[in-house]
Amino acid sequence: MADKLKVTLVKSPIGCVPKHRRTVEALGLKKVNKTVELPDNAAVRGMVNQVSYLVKVEEA
Repeated sequence: MADKLKVTLVKSPIGCVPKHRRTVEALGLKKVNKTVELPDNAAVRGMVNQVSYLVKVEEA
């Protein structure tokens, strides 16, 4: 497993469940097509799994 994950927001969270919208914001994603590098741990993987229909994940 890589020690970092590249997470990119590919779909707008407008109209999504409010909890999912807050999760996207907590991941540090504010605009579509923006990418953040996050540590690869259980907490981040759980957040990404919850909003998997909004984001694209790559191991960095």
